[in-house]
Parts: sequence; C-alpha cells; structure tokens
Amino acid sequence: MKISIRHGAFVTALSFAAAFAGACSADNTESAHRQADSVVVHEQWVKAADTGMTSAFAEFRNSADTDVRVVAASSPAAGWSELHEIAPGDTGAPVMRPKAGGFVIPAGGTYTLSAGGDHLMLMDLLAPLTPGAETEITLELEDRSTKTFTAQVRDFAGAQEDYQPGGGDSAGVPAAPAAPAHSG
Repeated sequence: MKISIRHGAFVTALSFAAAFAGACSADNTESAHRQADSVVVHEQWVKAADTGMTSAFAEFRNSADTDVRVVAASSPAAGWSELHEIAPGDTGAPVMRPKAGGFVIPAGGTYTLSAGGDHLMLMDLLAPLTPGAETEITLELEDRSTKTFTAQVRDFAGAQEDYQPGGGDSAGVPAAPAAPAHSG
C-alpha cells in the first residue's frame, strides 16, 4: 500500500507540474503571437544587388488597437539586417542611419518603408539577389513575436545608399524616387 500512495503522490505532482508548465507556456504563446498576428505586409520588395548590401521596402498594416513596434529584422539572404531611416545630417544633407527605437506601426494604421525613406537594410549579402527571385524577411516585434514574409527582388536604379558600416552616416542619398509598379 505504501508504494501505491507514493506512486499516486508522484503522479499527482507530475500532473500539477505539467498543468502549471502548460498554463505558463500557453500564456507566453498567447502574448508572443499577439503583435505579429495584427500585422499584415503589403507591397514588399527588395532592390536587386549582386554583393554587399541592399534595401527592402514594404507597407505594414496594424489591425490592433495598440501600436506595434518593429525592433529588428533578419533574412537568410544577408549576414545581418538593420532598420534604417533617412534623416538630416550635420550639414543638412540627408544621411542614412540605424533607426533608434525601431519602426512604430500605429494602432489601426500603416507604416511604409520606401526608397529614400525608412527601410530595411540587408547587409553582407550571402548570394546575389537577382530580379524575379524572392527572399524571406522576418520582423521581430517588441513583444518578441515574429512576422515572416516573402519579398520579390526587383531591378531599381534609385536609392543609391552609401552606408558606412559601424554606425557611420552616409551622405548623398537621393530624394525618394517612385517605387516600381507592383508586378505579380
């Protein structure tokens, strides 16, 4: 009888631990997907490039009633990625630099990444990105959830960035040209 009591206590303890762990992970999973589930990506594309770096653009729509903050991005096409903005430099000329604090997609609104404006930089390309190809991009949101989307690679002569690795600014970034028409 002593063995069955121990066995019963052990089974009860395991059941409680499993239920507790399940409840914790269910709460974490629920909150981890909240922001990502409210973001829809439209008009996403990447500027073709053979080596070095390139830019990615898109429109993000937020269906939630609270703001969503994009804090990082990554792509299997690049060694690393950065969130960038175009801002006035010390001389007044626009410069490209990492965007402190990330991108905020307003509640019920949109946030657009565009040539000559805020954009994603794909740095240290691992292979050429040729027109017509596609690449995945993953956004990391403030609540640590992620949103992955596929972007088409397009030929585009505008937005000739001259980024200085290590946090340096770049000068000579042209004004925002019109993006090519969406194809496909």
